[in-house]
Amino acid sequence: MQYLVAGALGLGLAACSGFRVFVPLLAASVAHRMGWLPPSPGFDWLSTWPALLMLATATVAELAGYYVPLFDHLLDTLTTPASFVAGTLLMTSSLTHLDPTLRWTLGVLVGGSAAGLVQGSTALLRAGSTATTGGLANPLFATLENVLAVVGTVFTLLLPLVAAALAVGLLVFLASRWRRGQRQRAARRAGPADIAQAPAPGGFA
Repeated sequence: MQYLVAGALGLGLAACSGFRVFVPLLAASVAHRMGWLPPSPGFDWLSTWPALLMLATATVAELAGYYVPLFDHLLDTLTTPASFVAGTLLMTSSLTHLDPTLRWTLGVLVGGSAAGLVQGSTALLRAGSTATTGGLANPLFATLENVLAVVGTVFTLLLPLVAAALAVGLLVFLASRWRRGQRQRAARRAGPADIAQAPAPGGFA
């Protein structure tokens, strides 16, 4: 049960870092500082005052930056790799009782992948919002992401198993949407010429 809770906590925080990189990192720093969560070996720096102040500053800048036109897309470019790193760190730092090699392996494969999938999906949705509304809907989209990042992080710290189940459902939903988008783009690239050349049902090639 202990390993399950720790893994659920790491997965939930990693998924939230896909919405905003620094919100779950700041929450983890505060939780470690207050003794709410024990840090994994090698992650004591996360509970230091310098780390907490730097993460708080970065969190405010990230939350506000997504309301600046054009700068929000630049942030997406920067935070896509940063979210993978944050997800890896959050997942690894939560698995306190595992072997270091296994901790980092799960951190990269599970935490990093979860954060990267969420961040990549939100970046695509923001690009679609810009294309369809000229960026007018982007502030509303940014507000939704901010709320999901903060509420999801708090929920994960309070109810890690429930939050992890929701995170898994979100990841499955985003992966299915991504695969569907890939199939639709492939169909559009095929074009009507390829469709016309295809044999009719029951006919001969």
